[in-house]
Amino acid sequence: MMNKSVVGSAALMLGVCAPLTVGFAQTADEAKPAEAESGMAATTDTEGAEPLRLGTVSVTATLNPVRTFSFPGMVSVVGRDRILSQMASSPDDVLKLVPGVEFAGGPRRTGEVPSIRGFSGPDVVVLLDGARQNFNAGHDGRFFIDPSLLREVEVLRGSSSSLYGSGGTGGVIALRTVNAEDFLSPWERYGYSVSTGYQSVNREKVGTVTVFGRPTDELDIVASVTRRASGSIELGDGTKRDRSDDDIVSALFKAGVEVADFHHVEASFQRFDNDAEEPNNGQGAGDTNLVEKDIRSDNWRLSYRYDDPGNHLVNLDAVLYYTATRADELRLDGNGLGPAGELLERDVDTTGFRIDNRSRFMLGETAGVTFTYGMEGYGDKQAGAAGGGPRDGVPDAETEFFGVYSQAEVKMSRPLGVLPGEAVIIPGIRYDHYEATSAISSGNEDQAVSPRIGVSYMPTTWSLLFANYGKAFRAPAVDELFLDGIHFPLFLGIVNRFVANPDLRPQKTKTFEFGGGFNFQDVVTPGDYFEVKVSHYRIKGEDFIDLDVIQPEPFVDCNPIVVPGSCDGTTRSVNVPQAELRGTEVEMSYEDDRLRLGLGFSTVDGENEITGEKLGVLTPPELTVDAALKLPEFDSVAGWRMIAASEFDKTTDPAEIRGGYAVHDIFYAWQPAQGPLAGLRLDLGIDNVFDKAYDRVFTTSREPGRNYKALVSYTQRW
Repeated sequence: MMNKSVVGSAALMLGVCAPLTVGFAQTADEAKPAEAESGMAATTDTEGAEPLRLGTVSVTATLNPVRTFSFPGMVSVVGRDRILSQMASSPDDVLKLVPGVEFAGGPRRTGEVPSIRGFSGPDVVVLLDGARQNFNAGHDGRFFIDPSLLREVEVLRGSSSSLYGSGGTGGVIALRTVNAEDFLSPWERYGYSVSTGYQSVNREKVGTVTVFGRPTDELDIVASVTRRASGSIELGDGTKRDRSDDDIVSALFKAGVEVADFHHVEASFQRFDNDAEEPNNGQGAGDTNLVEKDIRSDNWRLSYRYDDPGNHLVNLDAVLYYTATRADELRLDGNGLGPAGELLERDVDTTGFRIDNRSRFMLGETAGVTFTYGMEGYGDKQAGAAGGGPRDGVPDAETEFFGVYSQAEVKMSRPLGVLPGEAVIIPGIRYDHYEATSAISSGNEDQAVSPRIGVSYMPTTWSLLFANYGKAFRAPAVDELFLDGIHFPLFLGIVNRFVANPDLRPQKTKTFEFGGGFNFQDVVTPGDYFEVKVSHYRIKGEDFIDLDVIQPEPFVDCNPIVVPGSCDGTTRSVNVPQAELRGTEVEMSYEDDRLRLGLGFSTVDGENEITGEKLGVLTPPELTVDAALKLPEFDSVAGWRMIAASEFDKTTDPAEIRGGYAVHDIFYAWQPAQGPLAGLRLDLGIDNVFDKAYDRVFTTSREPGRNYKALVSYTQRW
């Protein structure tokens, strides 16, 4: 139960949001998200004119549709077209070209975990159709949905606690599932789509069946199920990553109804079920300590939207959700901490809601403002067991979060009455209260205020300067607060034990970011579009949460034979007083009727400012290329992708040094627009064309080798 001070603070925060002015003006950036569904929005000024490409649109950055170019920060949108052309089979495939995003944990699907700007785990907010995905296990993944069910993915990089609360230190990954409108034209009512595919690197077979319909103008329905089965992974050095078997079923059912004019209700259920056989640590390079791993995640969601274009005071969104994730592991051998046949269990349930509203006003003749304000609450409950008793490192615990937030988007022409062009000022603030409890140790309770301000200035229609400053925080996770039991065994009875630290303080950051960009129309050919955006950021951290592993060296620091137990070590979460991370990101794109080109660059560095020790999921300078040649004469697109990284030496541990690499992919898509084969689509590709053997940072296993891919799909609508 929330105390009175929390309720009072909530009332105060919402009161600050109360609008003081009347009037309204629609601004240029208030486009609907659907206009950028495939990444590049397009429209025409007059009949017969060349298409006017407006760039991508984000709804995650501000909770309102905003052009990614004009937002004072870095946000990327991966549309369904790219997801399909990549024949993505994992979240890593979907996001591998986004600057500032890195996946660690090795090639096994269950081990893949994302990092943004050096932050990972609970420092990154993951949303699925607005529902928080809070499952965080040390060696298991975070994404429990098949890419075939996704319509788009947004990545908001940098401080975002002013809107999203705890975990907004690294950024936000927002996944959105398909709707019926993604398949149907306005005049169509029903349809279906079937597909089947194969990739050679792990002998993976996939099949998807989707049905969708709009029986009436008020009702839309989509149902989809994907089955994916794979085996051992062939690596670039000619070896195999054995014990990597996955058998996945991922399903989605979603129905939306217009219950009255401007009132829309949507309900959805999404399930991910993976029966895998792999090591207990799916991120490891070994193939012992085997388990039969059953991961199931169920997401129940109910949302409501009120969107009346004529009502400038109320534009409401609300979502209520429940997520249940189960990770059961049955030991297949006795090489771990327990005997063969022992069942390891980890259950995480999340229940939450979010409500926000928008009010729009005029501030004179040349400026308008959109106020966004709301509240969010959610709770996590974790339960662990091993052989029917307590499970080491998985404490039974609960957390509660409650936050209120407000934000203003002020858009004005001729700033200060004298400057040319336009400016956007986005101040925001959020208050959060959280509490974690467990029977293992005393609880942890705290609160945080997360302010942020961003400014974009466009002196011309084709240029941009921006800067932002924000505070963010991340509450300690229950696995950090209440660690208990044995971490790992050595020999002669020596063990390393977890030690609880219920006094952990929240991790806090202050981020300053600045950058600029250009975008042009009609650069080389009529109607083409060129855009580039560059950002540099510096993050000052207080009380970074780090894992402190202390293990005496047997017969050097201690003698376990003479003094039993003297060589036992400890693993404990601790706060690092001061830390700094810094980095640079570049995104560039060009598109015309014949060519699509995207370039990305990123690098991040960081250290403990007191000891000088490197800190964070650091990355080397990395360049990505995504080029496609459009061949409308043949109803085709052909392309090439590349990821190139320099040597990674931002570490004091020689074992973590990684050599540089360049990995190339090629792809081809054929989709007849008319004739007897209309509705058919063929995708072909080769990943890692030159079978490069390479290692990514903070990963003990090499990456997959050459991979031949094919996907055939057929869609009918009427």
